[in-house]
Amino acid sequence: MENTVKITAAEVNKLRQATGAGMMDCKKALVEAGGDFDKAIEVLRKKGQKVAEKRADRDSSEGAAVAKINADNTSGVAIVLGCETDFVGKNENFVKLANDLAEAALNFDSKEDFLASDFGGMTVAEKLVEQTGVIGEKLDITSFEKLDAPFVGQYVHINKIAALVGLSAKVDNADTLVKDIAMQVASMGATTLSYKDFDPAYVASETEARIAVIEKENIELGRLGKTLKNVPKYISMAQLTPEVLAQAEEDAKAELKAEGKPEQIWDRILPGKMERFISDNTTLDQEQCLLDQKFIKDEKKTVAEYVKTFGDVEVTGFKRASVG
Repeated sequence: MENTVKITAAEVNKLRQATGAGMMDCKKALVEAGGDFDKAIEVLRKKGQKVAEKRADRDSSEGAAVAKINADNTSGVAIVLGCETDFVGKNENFVKLANDLAEAALNFDSKEDFLASDFGGMTVAEKLVEQTGVIGEKLDITSFEKLDAPFVGQYVHINKIAALVGLSAKVDNADTLVKDIAMQVASMGATTLSYKDFDPAYVASETEARIAVIEKENIELGRLGKTLKNVPKYISMAQLTPEVLAQAEEDAKAELKAEGKPEQIWDRILPGKMERFISDNTTLDQEQCLLDQKFIKDEKKTVAEYVKTFGDVEVTGFKRASVG
């Protein structure tokens, strides 16, 4: 027998507002459900499950990165709501969903607990499946980062990178400091806070690898008659022991003597030479350690030196979530 259930525009709109599904999909779901609103939602959810199953092997490499901070700035979360295409990732409704999910994520410490939590009468995981059916692309939470500290701030770069930074105290102008450091995290991609966090074995293997690369490049440069690159003995402050620094200073003095520089002016030249030695031999720190990087707004300072200008405060941690 043909279904003659009459569906009003108001009913279609109500379902559309609740699920984000298209007008025709909502009407079809309501007809199939005999006009029952809750059953129509279930119809759409089952459609989402079928679409999700078909697209399970797709890569959710696009999407929107968002960050949220709680009311007293002591906790923050950064997530990426992943999808398949940049077109969907930039959609206003998709970005709104990402922000709504991030607000809910503030209450959880892990991605697993978040996915299992309630979100408008269904779990977050079920919501993702539902929206997979609505949008037609695989949706997933591809990144989940949580940070707690006495003061937490955030920065989001065009919904592609979301960064969180924690401070040891809420000092004057903490908002400015935490945003600047979060911008640093977003743009420079540090992997750790300080060189002190490095595993010695990692530093050793990275040193060996970098020296091998430079030596190989120098073979080609030599063949072309070009200036060879400096081959560093060290790449991290973790390797610059007091003995290494003392020897570097002695070597610098020997250079000054060989150059015929009067000994009475060495104390004005040596600090610059030692600063250059340390800079040349801490390339790993400058690339991967947040506090040892050059500050993006003033490259004459390191991030650590910039933080010191705000008084008695330290960066306690950071998190970064990015699309792709």
